[in-house]
Amino acid sequence: MGKTTNSLGQLALQKFKKDFWGVFSFGFIVLVGLVSIFAYVFAPDSSQNANQMHLPIHSKKPGFSIDILKIESDNERSQSALSKLFFGKNVVATEIAISEHRINGDELNYKEYASDGLIGVEKSINSSQKKYSISNKTFYLGTDKYGRDLLSRVLVGARISFFIGFVAVFISLFIGVFMGSVSGYYGGKIDAFIMWIINVTWSIPTLLLVIAITLALGKGFWQVFIAVGLTMWVEVARVVRGQIISAKEMQYVTAARALGFKDFRIITKHILPNIMAPVIVICAANFAAAILIESGLSFLGIGAQPPMASWGAMIKDHYNYIILGKPYLALVPGLCIMSLVMAFMMIGNALRDALDVKS
Repeated sequence: MGKTTNSLGQLALQKFKKDFWGVFSFGFIVLVGLVSIFAYVFAPDSSQNANQMHLPIHSKKPGFSIDILKIESDNERSQSALSKLFFGKNVVATEIAISEHRINGDELNYKEYASDGLIGVEKSINSSQKKYSISNKTFYLGTDKYGRDLLSRVLVGARISFFIGFVAVFISLFIGVFMGSVSGYYGGKIDAFIMWIINVTWSIPTLLLVIAITLALGKGFWQVFIAVGLTMWVEVARVVRGQIISAKEMQYVTAARALGFKDFRIITKHILPNIMAPVIVICAANFAAAILIESGLSFLGIGAQPPMASWGAMIKDHYNYIILGKPYLALVPGLCIMSLVMAFMMIGNALRDALDVKS
């Protein structure tokens, strides 16, 4: 039995490797996952949520470059390297976009940057009183309407869209497999009751149900994860139920009952491993659906809350710029959502073909 399972698994892996778009999508998803985990390593703006604002340079085009004056604060707080790596730096220094500067001894004279032909305010600072540094900063994807680095916001925003898929799929898989297994294996009144719950949940529009759960749990990061997960278990439960109804009449299940095995062992050790192929495909589709739902919630303002970076919230903040001559502010996060969703759909199709025992 062990050799057969291994050989079938190896055969499915070989079929998957032959699917170019499946392998490409898997590599893309792994890349996005690494970017999500180490977003603050790759992001030019490594402050928490990439939220360093420079209002005078808002809505600048990709490739815009400017000198940034950084004035250190006396209230600098210590932060561990691990915290900086995963949560960003606690920036307390003041950053000012400047158009020109000159140094006279210990005194720095500078002119603040002003757009639209305006003249910036001239100021000075003494190095003996305040520590400062001047560096040239390039915004490779431009800046948003608050003067934040768009590239950094996109990289940090990938974390929410990617991890909501994992959490939502895990919640939906746990609930769906449990409900579907109990319903399909025992049947009768238990099956009728669980199917009633499934049908009621199924009849409620997904977005409306997510909004209701979000409002009940409150607005926030983890609340959205839980709300999306609690609305996606129905499809998993229906598929698991149907598969178990077919599988429980098979000879190996009858043999397991004759040997006196308990129902829990029969379901978990014998039935579920043989019916997980379609469930895996559904999980890939649910991953994509979770990303779209979260983006929709953030667009409506009840998803991840500011200043947290989210692709859906970025589209919400900048969709009106599409007709104001700067469509990239909304198109960049939109293309990120589209590419990640498409990758999960293609890997779902590749897994379906690879796990199909008839082909």
